[in-house]
Parts: sequence; structure tokens; C-alpha cells
Amino acid sequence: MSQSNNETDNNSGNNNPETSSNRGQYWLLAIILIGFIVMTFVPFKPPAKEISQQQFFQELMPTQDVERIIVVNKAYVEVYLKLDRLQDPKYKSIAESRWSGINRGPHFHFTIGSVDAFAQELQNKQKELPQTAAMDTRYEQRADWQAGFFTYILPILIIVGIWVFIMRRLSGGMGGAGGQIFNFGKSRAALFDGEGRVNLTFDDVAGLDEAKEEVREVVEFLRNPEKYQSLGGKIPKGVLLIGPPGTGKTLLGKAMAGEAKVPFFSISGSDFVPMLVGVRASRVRDLFRQARDKSPCIIFIDEIDAIGRARVRNTIQNNDERENTLNALLVEMDGFASDKAVIILAATNRPDVLDSALLRPGRFDRQISVDKPDLVGREQILKSISNPSKQYPT
Repeated sequence: MSQSNNETDNNSGNNNPETSSNRGQYWLLAIILIGFIVMTFVPFKPPAKEISQQQFFQELMPTQDVERIIVVNKAYVEVYLKLDRLQDPKYKSIAESRWSGINRGPHFHFTIGSVDAFAQELQNKQKELPQTAAMDTRYEQRADWQAGFFTYILPILIIVGIWVFIMRRLSGGMGGAGGQIFNFGKSRAALFDGEGRVNLTFDDVAGLDEAKEEVREVVEFLRNPEKYQSLGGKIPKGVLLIGPPGTGKTLLGKAMAGEAKVPFFSISGSDFVPMLVGVRASRVRDLFRQARDKSPCIIFIDEIDAIGRARVRNTIQNNDERENTLNALLVEMDGFASDKAVIILAATNRPDVLDSALLRPGRFDRQISVDKPDLVGREQILKSISNPSKQYPT
């Protein structure tokens, strides 16, 4: 029938774009990375000019322009010139710094083979110079932090970054379609609210006049729950739609939400059946928690017989996980306070297999039969779908 073509709706109100806080974190990480690259690879002072050991002893020391030298890691020597001597034209290429104006050194550097041989030759050369030309000599051990960073720290940071990225993807933190491995316990119910609110009304449902009349009082309660509560009235917590497939049970549920203008949670009974143990009951509890936050609202569970089958005493056919899910559903339906306007609407074409606890008063105590339309109903359906002025969801 035409209702079966309208039991799905393309509207979705659960788009989860990346939050501004996540974007801020990514920008901060990018700034830190760029800053590190700049500090590592962009020189803030001109590099020291490389010379040979012979040039140092034969050309620099005799000029008496050297203020001090530093022997680093017994491998190379840094040469610092006297600042007042930098005005000499021969030092023009090393006299100025890009950032601080004057270059305070080191101005030259060279490698040495043996520190003992260098120290002996340095001592001999200084004896040839006047006492006023003595230079300060230091020996230092420096750690190459860049080599240590790229060798040890950077690989660890990359591994941690990849791990965090994977964990965020798996937990849905970045909104990926496949990133829901750790969200098994979350409800998968589609929420129609706000911009994605259901726009169907009873006028869009043809051929179900009797069923519409039976659910109108539920709609009136959702529209103005305070009015009925002030008079001491109570609304059935659960309404069970019973009928063959394709008779418009889902469409009628959406029309109820559209008439009442309240949030509408739609989920199938099969969505409560994952492979992991304990997840079904967790999804039931999460669904009802969301519904309490959105009260007044409607929870529509299609094919409820997937989780509401009658419990059996035969231990061979017993399914503890399915029974735990059913128990969680029964507990949640009993746990609704009288001031919470949450209606549980369920549909099934197999009412004979449902557990008797679901059908007792206080749960699904209102049962509405949604049968195949009669001749008048079929005529209404034909007129409805042939009217080009109406647009129906597909």
C-alpha cells in the first residue's frame, strides 16, 4: 500500500559537525609544529664561518683579534672575536646578525683531531704572543638536543599521535562514519527535532481513520500535558500498533509526532542486537535517557518483537542476552515518572510472540489494530497519492 512507501524519511536531525573546540586543538598543534620547525631549521644568527686549524693558528691568532675560544665535546672549536674588532672590513661578512644587529659569535669554527695535541699547540702559540693578547680558553660538553629529539622523542610523539588519532576515530570523536567501535553502548535511534522535525500530519495518512481516532487523545496529551496532569489524568505509557507489514504503522507514528510537534525517536528492534554481550541493555538505557532529556517526546520502536519475544523456561533455548534486553526495557518503562511526558510507540506484525509482561497495564496497555484498508480507505489512498499538490516523503 501507499503507506509502505512512506515509512522512511530522509530528514535527519543528528548531524554532528566538528566542534569549534576540536578545531582549536588542531590549530594549536599546527602552531606548535610550525614554531618547532622554525626554531630548528631557521637560523636566528649567521652560522659561524668554517676555517681550518692551520688558518686559526697562522692567520687569526697573530692578529690578536680573538677574545676567547670554546672547545666543544673535544671535537671542534668555536672562535669568538673581540666585538670592537668586528668593524674591520675583513670581518664584514660575519659582523652583523639578521635579528640582533651585531653578531656576538661564534664567528669561526673548526674541527680538531686530538684535543691534547690542539691544547699543546695552542700553548706554544700563546707563548709567542704578548701577555696582553692572551685569550680565554674553555672546554664544554654539549648535548645535541636536535639529534636526541629526532632519534628518540620524535618517533614517540609520532606513535602517540597516531594512537590518539586512531582512538578518536574509533570513538567517533572526528565524526567518521566508521568511527563507532567504542559507541556500541550508545543508542542508534534517529532523532527528528528542530530543523529535522517531522512534518507529517494526520491529513497525510489516508485509509487509517479508525487508528487515527484512537491515537488523537495521545496527541492531545503531548500537546498540553500540564492540562491533563492538573486534572489527575494519566496517559498510557505505551501504545502498540499491530498490523500486517506495509499498512502504515511507521507512518502513523510519525504523523503523531508531527501533530504533537514534539521530538520523535525512531529505532528498529534489530538495532538492539549487536554481537557484544551487554550492549543491548546499554542501548535501551541510553535511548530512554535521551528521551527523558527531550520530554515531551515519542519513542517509536519498529519490529519490537525482535527484543520483546516471550521468555521461555527451556534452558536449551534460553537467551540470557535477549532476556536482559527485555528486562531493561521493562524496567525503563516502569521507571518513567508521572510528570515525564514520554510515549512509547511500538509496531509489530507478530503480537502473539510478545512477552506478556510487555502487554500488562502500565506498559503497552493500549493496543491499536492497523489493518489493511477497506474499499473506502483504498479510495482515499488513491486520491492522496494522485494529488500533485502534495509532496510526500519517500
